[in-house]
Amino acid sequence: MADPASYRPAPGSIPDAPGVYRFRDERGRVIYVGKALNLRARLSSYFQDLTNLHARTQTMVTTAAAVEWTVVSTEVEALQLEYSWIKEFEPRFNVRYRDDKSYPSLAVTLNDEYPRLQVMRGAKKRGVRYFGPYAHAWAIRETLDLLLRVFPARTCSAGVFKRAGQVGRPCLLGYIGKCSAPCVGRVDAATHRQIVEDFCDFMAGQTGPYLRRLEKEMQVAAANQDYERAARLRDDIKALERAVEKQAVVFGDGTDADVVAFAEDPLEAAVQVFYVRGGRVRGQRGWVVDKVEDVTTADLVEDFLQQVYGGAVDDGWTQPVPREVLVPVLPDDASALSTWLSSLRGSNVDLRVPRRGDKRHLMETVARNAEQSLVLHKTRRGSDLTTRSLALQEIQDALGLPEAPLRIECYDVSNLQGNDVVASMVVFEDGLARKSEYRRFVIRGSAGQGDTASISEVITRRFRRYLEDRSATGEAGMDSAGDVESDPAALPPGIDPETGRARRFAYAPNLVVVDGGAPQVAAAQRALDALGIDDVALCGLAKRLEEVWRPGDVHPVVLPRASEGLYLLQRVRDEAHRFAIALHRTRRSKSMTTSALDGVPGLGETRRKALLRKFGSLRRLSAASIEEITEVPGIGPRTAASVLAALAAREPGLPAVNTSTGEVVDSVVGNDRDNR
Repeated sequence: MADPASYRPAPGSIPDAPGVYRFRDERGRVIYVGKALNLRARLSSYFQDLTNLHARTQTMVTTAAAVEWTVVSTEVEALQLEYSWIKEFEPRFNVRYRDDKSYPSLAVTLNDEYPRLQVMRGAKKRGVRYFGPYAHAWAIRETLDLLLRVFPARTCSAGVFKRAGQVGRPCLLGYIGKCSAPCVGRVDAATHRQIVEDFCDFMAGQTGPYLRRLEKEMQVAAANQDYERAARLRDDIKALERAVEKQAVVFGDGTDADVVAFAEDPLEAAVQVFYVRGGRVRGQRGWVVDKVEDVTTADLVEDFLQQVYGGAVDDGWTQPVPREVLVPVLPDDASALSTWLSSLRGSNVDLRVPRRGDKRHLMETVARNAEQSLVLHKTRRGSDLTTRSLALQEIQDALGLPEAPLRIECYDVSNLQGNDVVASMVVFEDGLARKSEYRRFVIRGSAGQGDTASISEVITRRFRRYLEDRSATGEAGMDSAGDVESDPAALPPGIDPETGRARRFAYAPNLVVVDGGAPQVAAAQRALDALGIDDVALCGLAKRLEEVWRPGDVHPVVLPRASEGLYLLQRVRDEAHRFAIALHRTRRSKSMTTSALDGVPGLGETRRKALLRKFGSLRRLSAASIEEITEVPGIGPRTAASVLAALAAREPGLPAVNTSTGEVVDSVVGNDRDNR
């Protein structure tokens, strides 16, 4: 724990100008980023008597070992730089919005040849259009079921789509009219894409024009005495009207707005957002945030707008900026925020507080949802800050550590009878997973040697990199004025002098946990001893009785079954196991996936896929002629002959092909060659 006076900048050295500042810990890691209209006044407030600071601000300034700053010209520049640094460094003491659950969205994979409609969670993907998020997946499926009658687009997975094309029969939805069945050629790609684009227009709020168009078509069909088509259009209109009725109308003027409300207590805050498009509530979403310092509601609003619209939230979600953002209070730099949001949108964005009318009533509804979300969040054990602090304290006491293990790394090994051996490293900071610092290791040359050899290898590799990264930048400290860029030699250990960013393995953990008992712990300890590392605590968690083993102990440490410390260690161990087995399954499936077309000269992955897409299977491909194979773009006669030769070598009953001339030779000769 550092004394803030030890790194306090010299009097008069801090400029009296707007800018952005960063606090770093003793290892050079950025732990807090802030901006100020007056850097001198703002930074001076951190170096007053500790008893006058908020409890969490005290923790931050005593954890820090240096402070640096960058002067900018305007408030908007400070806002942009602060956002960039928060996104890059993910400081642990900055407000970070954590989604209180995974919200589903309706996704349209426009990047596919035949776009698919599906329910999707998690981060956005390029080439996919999203609608939502929504509170419940069943609500999306119910609405989608109604709309498929009018927009019969594909909803099946790639595997189902491919199999249907191979067998020549569509799935059930194709038979009952809720899919246009492009898999069997009922419609071509252009027609199917037009269906999907009409669906996207309808979901985007253009419901009125489409309903009017259907009504005109129904009237024309009735006038032409095509009563079956008229009845079908009538039913389509009713289905669309039922789908529209499920979305509540809140504004009659077609408003596009995000309505944001907060509920907070001294330690945490919950935020809820209602997405209003075309005057209707199209979805909602919620986050929960720890108050790492004494922040006001206006500060929370500013952080929320930066992170959510800038894409810096934990799950990578970037929400499109609407024409209007309604908030409970305006931050101090509302004009700069509005300018920044307008630059993201490309047009003017109105940031304001609703005072009366329908918008004020909706804000009150969103606020009630935020209050309910905060109450529910308090009941979740693992996310509560007090519970996490208690867990870290219990681990510190049980293992006799000098300080609470704020950074925990856990290692696990996964293999199948000694084959495809892999290991995982997961990182928990302040009791929460930090997935951006997870690492995976492929263990080579240790097949059959057991978990202890693998644990020893992965610990050695991880901490050897740690020592290399530390030595690469030297052991010099940082100047208290923080001018890092001007003096690369003064960079803290672990900071890359060229980029100013942390090296991948630059930070040592407070505690290393290995999945296993005394043998695994002993192997890890030998690896640390060989590298000369003696300042990192080590323990193992055995699955059988959830015993905690320390190096050299004859008997394990047994934590109470209801212990928060044991609960945290279990979560860390289980996360490492999940991460390791996911990699192992991926490598195992790749090693088991072989094809007769592998290794054919001139035939890469793209051409192999093109061949299988055209012929559907290797059996059909082997029965094709060279002329039929050369119809595939990029396949010449020589490559086609090589393909048939490879298939003939794989299946002796098939005719052999001379790869030089492309001529089919006597099958008996081919079989005799294979038998030799």
